[in-house]
Amino acid sequence: MPKFTDDPLSAVADIGDGATILIGGFGTAGQPVELIDALIDSGATDLTIVNNNAGNGDVGLARLIQLGRVKKIICSFPRQVDSHHFDARYRAGEIELEVVPQGNLAERIRAAGAGIGAFFTPTGFGTLLAEGKETRRIDGRDYVLEYPIRADVALVKALRSDGVGNLVYRKTARNFGPIMATAAATTIVQVAEVVATGAIDPETVVTPGLYVDTVVTIPAASTAKESAR
Repeated sequence: MPKFTDDPLSAVADIGDGATILIGGFGTAGQPVELIDALIDSGATDLTIVNNNAGNGDVGLARLIQLGRVKKIICSFPRQVDSHHFDARYRAGEIELEVVPQGNLAERIRAAGAGIGAFFTPTGFGTLLAEGKETRRIDGRDYVLEYPIRADVALVKALRSDGVGNLVYRKTARNFGPIMATAAATTIVQVAEVVATGAIDPETVVTPGLYVDTVVTIPAASTAKESAR
């Protein structure tokens, strides 16, 4: 059974220095900003972060990077128009970057949750991203061997949870959340509301409560009280 709380700081209190953390979100869509803010307040540093990009603007992941708390980021899109904090840290040699094509990133995370030891993919073959990696020709096509990305903690944003941690997401905010929840030793999820067990149609559950350790209720994180509900 997951733990339920409305205190983000207590939820992330056990995340220590040097942790590897999966953080959901495609840009700001589905990014668990309140959990990241709590992580900042907790003081954890020397972190390895896995995310689709390297932060936007001055909040959430970008703020974590700005404060020098991230030693390495594994992502697909490290640069965009408002990634100035990552840019500054990277140019100063203060953050390590591992670029992973988006499909490979998703599959490496999914593989960790599925217990897959490694997999071959054609993406990246013949490029700098394949340097030092095992390659193989299969049925006349060249592939690169990639390994799973596992983490100590996953920080995920969902729309709602029931009383046993079953989760549903809001539209595209779903993105990496479901696979990240399976690939970490501990999964902490922020939701807009918690409903009674049985109130979520089992056919619509995306992440079973089996993968959830802590649920943090943050009503203000609801998107305009779901105007499209």
